Amino acid sequence: FFADNTMARQASMARKTKETDISIELDLDGDGTSDINTGIGFLDHMISAMAKHGRLNLKVKCVGDLHIDDHHTTEDVGIALGQCFKQALGEPRGIQRFGEAHCPLDEALSRCVIDISGRPSAHLDLKLTREKIGDLSCEMIPHFIHSFATAAYITCHVDVLKGTNNHHMSEASFKALGVALRRAIACDGTNLVPSTKGVLNV
Repeated sequence: FFADNTMARQASMARKTKETDISIELDLDGDGTSDINTGIGFLDHMISAMAKHGRLNLKVKCVGDLHIDDHHTTEDVGIALGQCFKQALGEPRGIQRFGEAHCPLDEALSRCVIDISGRPSAHLDLKLTREKIGDLSCEMIPHFIHSFATAAYITCHVDVLKGTNNHHMSEASFKALGVALRRAIACDGTNLVPSTKGVLNV
């Protein structure tokens, strides 16, 4: 499942609580191959879109307490994926650090700006109006991104600039997230830490 890289930026992890049982395999330098099974179809669709456009090879398996609701599964998968991303990236050296993307989906247009900053921060305005899309509560869609970004120790801004269809607005946001991540972690051909402080990891 992992790509064959000389300096592999890969990680796998397991995270088990009384609410969720999660396993993840991640390769930051893949081709966008994914196998996502969280038990929530629309969440699977969004994570798959992020992986495809981020060119991440990603496998996610979660068994969660969906008999209660979608909160624990969505939040915990976001946390676990963020932790796995941070582990796979390692010391943020020789990368672009900043990544930005605008992605449309028909009438919807979303923007994502990423800073591999070592400072967990997420600022999201998806403008979703429906209660749910499929079996995923719309309030949990930005919460997933927030959970991922804070666990990954990155700064993440995602804004829906226009749109009327909540499915399109959400999907455009996850595509933009994937593209911005890919650009931010792209190697710049040096071994330098892209910070005047000389360090990014906390």
